[in-house]
Amino acid sequence: MTQTLPQKRPKTLPQSIEDTEALLAGAGYVPDRALSTALFLALKLGRPLFLEGEAGVGKTEIAKVLSSALGRDLIRLQCYEGLDVGSAVYEWNYPRQMMAIRLAESDRDGAAGRSSEIAEDIYGPDYLIERPLLSALRTRNAGPPVLLIDELDRTDEPFEAYLLEILSDFQVTIPEVGTVKAESPPIVIITSNRTREIHDALKRRCLYHWVGYPDAAREYTILRNKVPEAADSLSRQVVAAVQELRNGDLFKPPGIAESIDWIRALIALNRSDLDRDSIADTLGVVLKYQDDIARVQDDKAERVLAAARAV
Repeated sequence: MTQTLPQKRPKTLPQSIEDTEALLAGAGYVPDRALSTALFLALKLGRPLFLEGEAGVGKTEIAKVLSSALGRDLIRLQCYEGLDVGSAVYEWNYPRQMMAIRLAESDRDGAAGRSSEIAEDIYGPDYLIERPLLSALRTRNAGPPVLLIDELDRTDEPFEAYLLEILSDFQVTIPEVGTVKAESPPIVIITSNRTREIHDALKRRCLYHWVGYPDAAREYTILRNKVPEAADSLSRQVVAAVQELRNGDLFKPPGIAESIDWIRALIALNRSDLDRDSIADTLGVVLKYQDDIARVQDDKAERVLAAARAV
């Protein structure tokens, strides 16, 4: 029996900053005013939104939540060193092309007359494999998709330059086919962890927003939303401890993702309070470098514990 998947119901774009805040909050994301403003303007002006910030502060999550809240498809391009057009935009289906050529050659009676026809056909849409960037330009019943170009700073500069046409005109050029242009531009979210600087030419095509660590009040709200089964006192203690950790000289301070992991780990260990032993046992959940763990064990453990007990 064929199972029918539920259809997404697209929602209209928010008409104000307050609408944007409510849209994200309704999908479980806790934005601050500056982020809501940047996102509203990106949607209103039809411009890509370039989000920069430390890893683990929720940049990728914004695209996921936006897709869910608007009822749009999410198309994700995960960037990495060596990413090329064949993996990001399109490539030709070579095995299928070869099969078509061999079938034509086996048809001895018609091969001579069909040779030029085959040569044109094998570079047509039936032999084109669409990758995320080309797919994001296609029309969809649910409305333009959310295109997430994640961790752009991991790619090489030549690929970054290739994006300029897509981000300014929402089109790609395929030599054998021509130009493919989106009837309705996708909603584009680009993230970077700032391991290298992104070229100004690309930034000019986007609205920019720096996503920083949340303050204590916002982080507490995030934890309550993400881990509602945690005791209120434990949530407050974890927030205070994480905020204290971020004040230290760590190579990689913990992000929101680590805060959520930490409180879930404490629950899994049946810990209802942060004490000296629970901090020592679970530092590997919240810190990911041995030097940072050693620094906290040697110098900061008492301050982290004091911060947690002060709430």
